[in-house]
Amino acid sequence: MVDYIGVERIQSLMSRVGVARLLGGLVQEIEADFLRWGEFEKSARHAIHSAVGVIELMPTSDGKLYAFKYVNGHPKNTAEGLLTVTAFGVLADVNTGYPLLLSEMTYATALRTAATSALAARALARPSCTSMALIGNGAQSEFQAIAFHALLGIRELRLFDVDPRATDKLARNLATQRLADLRLVRCASAAEAARGADIVTTVTADKRNAVILAADSIEPGMHINALGGDCPGKTELHADILRRSDARVFVEFEPQARIEGEIQQLEPAFAVTELCEVLAGRARGRTSREDVTIFDSVGFALEDFSTLRYLHRLNREQGGARHGIDLVPDLADPKDLFSGRTATPERVRA
Repeated sequence: MVDYIGVERIQSLMSRVGVARLLGGLVQEIEADFLRWGEFEKSARHAIHSAVGVIELMPTSDGKLYAFKYVNGHPKNTAEGLLTVTAFGVLADVNTGYPLLLSEMTYATALRTAATSALAARALARPSCTSMALIGNGAQSEFQAIAFHALLGIRELRLFDVDPRATDKLARNLATQRLADLRLVRCASAAEAARGADIVTTVTADKRNAVILAADSIEPGMHINALGGDCPGKTELHADILRRSDARVFVEFEPQARIEGEIQQLEPAFAVTELCEVLAGRARGRTSREDVTIFDSVGFALEDFSTLRYLHRLNREQGGARHGIDLVPDLADPKDLFSGRTATPERVRA
């Protein structure tokens, strides 16, 4: 039997462990893997694009474990009562090729995206940040809000979405988390939300080159988490933000970011730094309080690898190992697959 984490199980884990605590564990797991960056086989994800969305496969391996994620992005889906993003993933043993875990990754992707954002901000933002603009209040927003409140001490969230109902939803959901010291400020525009914020997080869904954040909205010392631009032809920042003389741009995996990130707008020679270099102390992040640091995040397979391994362990610790799925035949004679088509319990090991 292969361990299985479905939607009901991950909801149970979030409830039992707590979202903030789960995010904290994920940050540690992802950081540990970024610090051994050289051990991973890396490639840009494989994407199939259509006029309405994208379907992607994201694989990586450290030579011991292998992981991949299937994920889609279809912004039009919400008009049909469907999620914009859905995902599932597999963790496997490299030595045998056998899958160890089959997991939903719709919730898990939201969790790991928020954890990676918090990890990057901890390394790049000014110390003692207290306010964040959250532009885009859709499915990712609660996870971002909780991560930055719990892990970076954000106490004021400045909210904007083109759909006021999304902001209503976010405020309603955060109220259930009893974050008494978190102040929500509703704003009438992205520019108003960004004004005076220490950190600006953009997490919008439109599949187009958009200007969610204009150049004149940026103030010295800001840290920007640009999360929504994650495929060719889909960006959120005006290119002049990236070109600022005081701006320093950081990415997860440069070859993928060149294709899918905000830097797809710029010339190939434009200099960026991979986050792993900063975390390992081989490169500087912020050089002064006046720097504008930009985390041009598109999501990378290593983050999913870390998440699947973490969930596999957590699920077993929480008693989930007894729930599996018969994804791989378990035969008395591994050379006799054919007879398994009519196997009885006596002929197939339990």
